[in-house]
Amino acid sequence: MHATISPLSTAKPPHSTPRSRTDFRLCGLRREALGFCSPSQFRNRGVGAVSAKNHSRRRTVFAASASASAADNGSRAPSSFDYDLVIIGAGVGGHGAALHAVEKGLKTAIIEGDVMGGTCVNRGCVPSKALLAVSGRMRELQDEHHLKALGLQVAAAGYDRQAVADHANNLASKIRGNLTNSLKALGVDILTGFGTIVGPQKVKYGKIGTSDNVVTAKDIIIATGSVPFVPKGIEVDGKTVITSDHALKLEFVPDWIAIVGSGYIGLEFSDVYTALGSEVTFIEAMDQLMPGFDPEIGKLAQRVLINPRKIDYHTGVFATKITPAKDGKPVTIELIDAKTKEPKDTLEVDAALIATGRAPFTKGLGLENINVETQRGFVPVDERMRVIGADGNLIPHLYCIGDANGKLMLAHTASAQGISVVEQLTGNDHVLNHLSIPAACFTHPEISMVGLTEPQAREKAKQEGFEVSIAKTSFKANTKALAENEGEGLAKLIYRPDNGEILGVHIFGMHAADLIHEASNAIALGTRVQDIKLAVHAHPTLSEVLDELYKLTKINSHDTKPASEPVAV
Repeated sequence: MHATISPLSTAKPPHSTPRSRTDFRLCGLRREALGFCSPSQFRNRGVGAVSAKNHSRRRTVFAASASASAADNGSRAPSSFDYDLVIIGAGVGGHGAALHAVEKGLKTAIIEGDVMGGTCVNRGCVPSKALLAVSGRMRELQDEHHLKALGLQVAAAGYDRQAVADHANNLASKIRGNLTNSLKALGVDILTGFGTIVGPQKVKYGKIGTSDNVVTAKDIIIATGSVPFVPKGIEVDGKTVITSDHALKLEFVPDWIAIVGSGYIGLEFSDVYTALGSEVTFIEAMDQLMPGFDPEIGKLAQRVLINPRKIDYHTGVFATKITPAKDGKPVTIELIDAKTKEPKDTLEVDAALIATGRAPFTKGLGLENINVETQRGFVPVDERMRVIGADGNLIPHLYCIGDANGKLMLAHTASAQGISVVEQLTGNDHVLNHLSIPAACFTHPEISMVGLTEPQAREKAKQEGFEVSIAKTSFKANTKALAENEGEGLAKLIYRPDNGEILGVHIFGMHAADLIHEASNAIALGTRVQDIKLAVHAHPTLSEVLDELYKLTKINSHDTKPASEPVAV
């Protein structure tokens, strides 16, 4: 029998027009995925009470549904449901949503079409951080000047390529197992197969070559993520012309590799390959490297991360054709001018990494069955992640989170969006402030950011009629950084001098990815600089970099306008 689920109602304001999208891809895993929290610890925090209360609902057998034919795809919504919530996609976003749903007492199922953990865990942020950990150690051991300054003497450093690759693969396997175990421990049903929406509140799933099963749910979340984007004219063979999916396997370390794209993915892999001995050539369509970063931070990062290393670059060009190596011939790359489209150059290299961003994985979802049209592959949503139909109206009980909606392509964004949706489903209206979500690039040193860049802030100020002020401090002024002999770095705060609102923070330097969260939380909570500058930071710590930033701000005392409330973007 189907379990009847009582409605959980909440007011739903009219939808707004989807905002512009920004392409990022990084990582954010729930604590449980790392194996730090046992089921008993969940119960100690009160989750057990919810679990026990709803145990019978979560464990209800849906035999009638499991045997349903895929042909049962009528357009009418069911009157009773197998689940409160079904999530299509078992990546970081789906996992975060599922855990929060269980905490809220929802009977939940997650459809796993590929492998648990999705891109982030298996082909993205998790294994890449394992490789970057190796590159960081190699850089320390190879920097004789740095070691000598600390009074250290180390013999020549070397590495075992296969052991490095195994380290990345083993980490992904461990996190993947922890994800699965955390879901099972809390009673989330894991349904294996590719999920397709066949009608309102109805999803079919199944593996290729097997019969499909159909389940019903009061609400459905699409969390199918993204795949590497490969421009036309580029032939990927997975050996000498590769995407990040292939590069993370580290099957070989080329003497010379071209990296197409100088965003987060390209920068991180340049850090890995140069530390392991490769020469790198960047190919960038924009007129400058690192176009997505604050220009001042990007300029300094280029001076530290690009210029001293075995890296050259071509900017303002497109790679129109890339041919893999074969029959003893190298990889060939044909370049044209990005503006005039005239032929520019032809490169011959040992390998090419395509790091031109990611594309949403939304094909085969059955969106046509519910009158939804994608926009450049992305599922259109409003500020509450509710899916918008082709006629401009909201599709009831359907949500989309993460890379598939394109609002901010970061793994931790997907998880935050999923949690926000669950809050709405359980009666708590919640809108996520995307301007408060931090991003990081795990090079050596690291780069991090939250909020607006300086050009974006000044454009906003021009449109809305307010002033912008900038505070900056160097890592050379920080005792802890100097003790580590890591004084190369800059922190930058962009704010409104009339009310103290923090518009953006950008950090380049040691542990920048860890330092950014104080600023992101301040933006999320609407904290003004005149309030946070009174906070105390331990000495000597890197956190004093931000402390110094806040203390450098100057607020117009005659103007007492409050900082604006967090906004949805």
